[in-house]
Amino acid sequence: MKNLFKILALVFTGLIVFSCEKDEDQAVINETSAGKISADKSAIVLNELNANDAIITFTWTKPTFNIAVVPNQKVEFGIKGDGFKKSATIDFSNDMTSGSATHAAMNAAMFAIGAVPDVVNDIEVRLKTSVGSAAFYSNVIALKVTPYTPNPDLVYPKINVPGAYAGAAGYANWTPSNSPNLFSPEKNDKYRGFIFIKDASGDNGKYKFAINQDWPGNKGDDGTNTGKLKLDGSDIVPAAAGTYYMKVDWAANTYSAVLANFGVIGDATPTGWGSDTDFVYNPATKTYVINSIALSNTGVFKFRANDDWAIKFQPKDADQTLVSGTGVQSYLSLEGTVTGDPGYKVSQAGNYKIELDLHNSAYYKLTITKL
Repeated sequence: MKNLFKILALVFTGLIVFSCEKDEDQAVINETSAGKISADKSAIVLNELNANDAIITFTWTKPTFNIAVVPNQKVEFGIKGDGFKKSATIDFSNDMTSGSATHAAMNAAMFAIGAVPDVVNDIEVRLKTSVGSAAFYSNVIALKVTPYTPNPDLVYPKINVPGAYAGAAGYANWTPSNSPNLFSPEKNDKYRGFIFIKDASGDNGKYKFAINQDWPGNKGDDGTNTGKLKLDGSDIVPAAAGTYYMKVDWAANTYSAVLANFGVIGDATPTGWGSDTDFVYNPATKTYVINSIALSNTGVFKFRANDDWAIKFQPKDADQTLVSGTGVQSYLSLEGTVTGDPGYKVSQAGNYKIELDLHNSAYYKLTITKL
């Protein structure tokens, strides 16, 4: 019994010493001199064509500490005046005292902090040095950055929709790496988007859901045809040919598919508000096209599905006048991204080609071109 008490006493004492040593370590890490950072440019314009080229070089003096530590170091970015509340970083190894950032890396950082594409943004930059959970910061330098709109196909997570339908849609049948994708604009395991099924007869329209552009981990119907998925489940059979708006909750193993065949309608069109002029899917461009339609400059037009108003493509929050040949982001009303009931306009009356690119739900693109 005495030996047992001795052992317990030793263990208890050891725990106390260990705890004190941990507290002491946290207390004695102090910065004796702050880091200092500079850059070889004060303004940069980012270009996607030069994505992998270096655009700016940062040079810094490391902070020093009163004890020997092995810190992590990053260059941190934030919008001017935001106090780095929303920040992004680029990592550099601990042995470096200077490093370059590419157009792509800088643009990704700008996208993460909410910088506005294609205009000059005032950005603040500092060196962030971390020792465990403690962070130490250098001086802040100012940088003017003009980012570009990032390619949404590379920014947002996606799943694939391989199937027997895909070849007729401009892809390859039953090939996850060459099939339409559903994207997750919120990056939250919930995916959505559009696919086109030309022929739903027999086996021609079947599909499944895959991830990482490969078959491992694919999901199909659980056999109940009630919108539930399971690993390696059954092929899904569409009810009819046409364009489908799909939603998949990958984590919850659920899916839905709703027909959504689009047309243009409005008092700027030849048939007014009475009827739609339908889009035709072009498998060569993987877009929906009206090759020629007369539009007036005294009215507005909208894009709706199934000759009904439940699903519409519209501007974000106000009537928008479109510029010939310039693509703009369009918004889907049932995704909660539209304020009010805005429409589109043209400044010049005439015949136009209209093209809807719906391949990525993170950036639906509308382009009209005067003929």
